[in-house]
Amino acid sequence: MRLPRRKALRRTQNNWSSVHDYITNKIAEEGALHFTLIDPDKAYGEALKNVRKLGKFMVEAGTDAFLVGGSVGVSERDADAVVQELKGLGVPVILFPGNITGISRYADAILFLSLLNSDDPYFIIGAQVLGAPIIERYGLETLPTAYIIVGYGGAAGYVGKARPIPYDRPEIGAAYVLAARMMGMKYAYLEAGSGAPEPIPPTFIRYAAKVKKNLTLIVGGGIRSPEKAKAAVRAGADIIVTGTIVEKDPEKCVEIIKSIKRK
Repeated sequence: MRLPRRKALRRTQNNWSSVHDYITNKIAEEGALHFTLIDPDKAYGEALKNVRKLGKFMVEAGTDAFLVGGSVGVSERDADAVVQELKGLGVPVILFPGNITGISRYADAILFLSLLNSDDPYFIIGAQVLGAPIIERYGLETLPTAYIIVGYGGAAGYVGKARPIPYDRPEIGAAYVLAARMMGMKYAYLEAGSGAPEPIPPTFIRYAAKVKKNLTLIVGGGIRSPEKAKAAVRAGADIIVTGTIVEKDPEKCVEIIKSIKRK
């Protein structure tokens, strides 16, 4: 059955031909990137009024893109509202959905995630099958991404029924990244979980970086200082994601972003 494909709803003039090209070209030119994560569940009601102000601040600080998504309590209406607040600020707005309810027609692209170390087939392929017709209908650019829960795991690990990979078993993480590469994915996202007490250790990232080849390696969870961010980049991370620290202390993100950029 051929699904009707709506005209892509990217209502602003962008400086990139595709989000994937934007990411890969920027990494080649500037080194590691910083993505700001906004959870619609925490930007609801009165808090929504501050999203655009926060977005402008983060763009001025040097963030390279916005991720919009969360594991719990996100409806399509919530995602739409946050995405629309962030559009037009000069960087891509990318969906980071915890489920099919996190798909917004207004975004520039979507991380098409497969939670590889989940025990539930729904998060490996079931949600993707359900979401694919919606994504096709909305004309969203897809960024095929292996999502791998590590260490603490947080809400993403709990909801996604993942078996988090222990920090002291980096060879297992590397095997997942290698499998993602062999399956043709373009991104691998190592996730320690929102609010993780400690970020993923550099040794773990280094193992994954050795086998990534043409994969773009994203690392998030528990990164709260310039030192931790810089250590992750030195170990091989291409993109650093911060969310909790953005909510609590956006000023600190300025130093985090500066720490990972080429001088």
